[in-house]
Amino acid sequence: MVSAVQANLFETPILPGLDYRGDLVDPDLERALIAAIDAVGLSPFRFQQWTGKRLTRSFGWSYDFASGAFTRTDPIPAWLAPVKALAARFAGLDPSELVQALLIRYDPGAGIGWHRDRPVFDHVVGVSLGAEAAMRFRRRIDDGFARASAALAPRSVYRLAGEVRHAWEHSIAPIDAPRWSITFRSLARPSLLPDPRSGS
Repeated sequence: MVSAVQANLFETPILPGLDYRGDLVDPDLERALIAAIDAVGLSPFRFQQWTGKRLTRSFGWSYDFASGAFTRTDPIPAWLAPVKALAARFAGLDPSELVQALLIRYDPGAGIGWHRDRPVFDHVVGVSLGAEAAMRFRRRIDDGFARASAALAPRSVYRLAGEVRHAWEHSIAPIDAPRWSITFRSLARPSLLPDPRSGS
């Protein structure tokens, strides 16, 4: 396995569509973002009848894993604007394209299981705060899974697009120290959006 740090050294992504950069935000902004995330009113993540260890809050758009509903929710707050602008610049996007923000607090022992982001979203741009974490990737092949792993350092940013976004699953391994993340997403083609006439 090749880490994202090693991949950056050679300016070659470990997987097509995975971009990574360390030190997106400075330590002062990191502390301010962590405090704001903790104050925003996080709730335990729920998937159907299962409750996860991580705490979350969505802005802009929200996906309900219990009902499958995809709906508008509270606007992205103004205090996220500076880091949203940095994330958009890193990803080569206009900030207006990042229409959803997902805040997550991982307490010790929390992680995320294997998944792909919902097809209603396109670009996925994540900012890591607090403890370092490992983002793992896998793709089914004839005799099992192809696998890779990237280290997400504190204050770093990554983007998932193209092949790694759509052909690979990813997960976050549980860690022993608190970690926070801000994940910005753009929306996919308009045909995937909820029909406003449906009331959903």
